Formats: sequence, structure tokens, C-alpha cells
Amino acid sequence: MSFALAIHGGAGTILKSTMTPEKEAAYHAGLTTALKAGHAVLKDGGAALDAVTAAVCALEDEPLFNAGRGAVYTTAGKQEMDASIMEGAQRRAGAIAGVRGPRNPIRLARLVMEKTEHVMLIGEGALTLARQQGLPFEEDDYFFTEARWKALQDTMAMRDRGADDHDDSRKHGTVGAVACDIHGNLAAATSTGGMTAKLPGRVGDSPVIGAGTWADNDTCAISATGHGEIFIRYAAAHEIASRMRYLGESLEVAADHVVMKDLMPAGGSGGLIAVGKGGVISLPFNSSGMYRGWVAGDSVAHTGIYKDDVRTAGL
Repeated sequence: MSFALAIHGGAGTILKSTMTPEKEAAYHAGLTTALKAGHAVLKDGGAALDAVTAAVCALEDEPLFNAGRGAVYTTAGKQEMDASIMEGAQRRAGAIAGVRGPRNPIRLARLVMEKTEHVMLIGEGALTLARQQGLPFEEDDYFFTEARWKALQDTMAMRDRGADDHDDSRKHGTVGAVACDIHGNLAAATSTGGMTAKLPGRVGDSPVIGAGTWADNDTCAISATGHGEIFIRYAAAHEIASRMRYLGESLEVAADHVVMKDLMPAGGSGGLIAVGKGGVISLPFNSSGMYRGWVAGDSVAHTGIYKDDVRTAGL
């Protein structure tokens, strides 16, 4: 049995026309760092659950991505972060929503799974668990980035003018990871700051099991990124697993159908990363781009942003 890891840094990519070579290199470097973190776990025979946790923590620590340190702001000028994690052997899952303070929200989601009888905790209840379990916290200054604050001001100004915002980078950014370990176990993890200028209290698909995150050893592990409301309405992640289970479709066919034929016509711009039994990987997206990467047993890291710009590097 081989292993495989795929990651994403969101489908809300910077428009190619405004992407500088320096910024593009920084995104590829951030993705490669996350791949290294997850790959280090898997190559030593570690669990898929630990690999996706490590990879997502690396993405949360990188302020270029909309999760953890790089989270976007609500209309009230606050950050509210969501995350979820799931393992495929027993379908255990944990999720949190509307939190600010824990350095790595994905670790709090995992605590919900492992330390409580619940699947999801929100707000102060989730933060109480984090404090009780000794998770590292950071002050607001740690999570502040000038780019995210400017994006909020720009979006609010556009709304005041009645202008239409076509920039995906302000609409849906997320990070996630899916993995298959050498024991055949699958896992998925997703973390996000949500949508720029979202209403306070808004929760998207990222912490919703079956919408933005799913893992089942018999079918696949999924982490989605995109217009969360549409992904929830179509139960996007679970729909892929269902097509595989009941229609006998391959992972690639099922994932492509949901992203291109279900979500896109309904206005569900975005994409997802998926891994199936044996380490097969699929990364479909219908948006202008998706920050993404993958690595398997050959230890060659692949990273991409737009449709045909994949770079490779040895780990």
C-alpha cells in the first residue's frame, strides 16, 4: 500500500493578470512547506489523520492563505474561523465555528473529535475547550495582515457603490488536506476564515461534515473550497462519496461530476481535493484557479495555482 497527500490553499486565487512572479513563488513555497509537513508523517508510516493535521497547521501558519494567521474579516472588522477534521476508518469527526484566538483552529477541531462526545462546538464553548486542553492562543495582532484588512475595505467600498465584485480571492479562500496512509486509512481536514465581509456569525461549508469535509475508507476523503452556501446545499463532499458507493463511479468521475455539473450551474464556484483507496488523487475546480499540491511515495511535490502551471520539486 502506497501513501498519498493532497492539499489546497483555496480556490479564491489572485487574478492571473495581477499576480507578480514574487507573489506566485511565495504561494508555491507555502504549498510546498505544507506538503513537506504532511509527507514527513506519511513516509515514516504515520497516520493519515496526523498528516492532514500537520499539513493544515502549516497552511494556517502561512499568512498568504485564508485560515489561521491569514484569516479574512467580517463586516464588523473581526475574524471568525471555522475548521473540521474527519477520519475514514470509523467516521469520527470534529468541527468548530466562529472562533478567534487559537493559533491553529484545526487542532481545536481535532480536540472536539477526540476529547468530547460531540461533532461541533462553536464560539465560547469551543474556546473553553481549547483553554482546558492547553492549546496555544495568540493575540489579535498575530492574525492581522494588511492584505486582508485592505480586502475588507475594498469590498465594503464596492458594496457602497453597488459594484459587482468578480474577484474570487475575496469570496472564498480556504485551506485543506486529504491523505491516504500505508494502512489504507483516509482522513480530511479543512480550515478557513470564511468570506471577506461576511456577516458576523456566518458559517460556510468548511466545518460542515458532508459539505466541505468528508472521509470514509470505503470511498474517499474530501476537502472543499468555494462558495460555501452552494456546497452546503448540494452536500458536495458526501455527494462524491455517494456516487462512488451507489453508482460505482471512480473518484475522478464522481468528483468531476459534482464540481462541474452540480455545483457550477448552481453558482458554486470553487473546487476540492480528493483522495481515494490506494492513494488515487483528484483535484477538480471550476474557478479561475486553485492553490493546490500533492505528493505520493515518490517524494516528488507538485504545486499549482492556475490550470496549467504545475511545478515539481523533490522533498
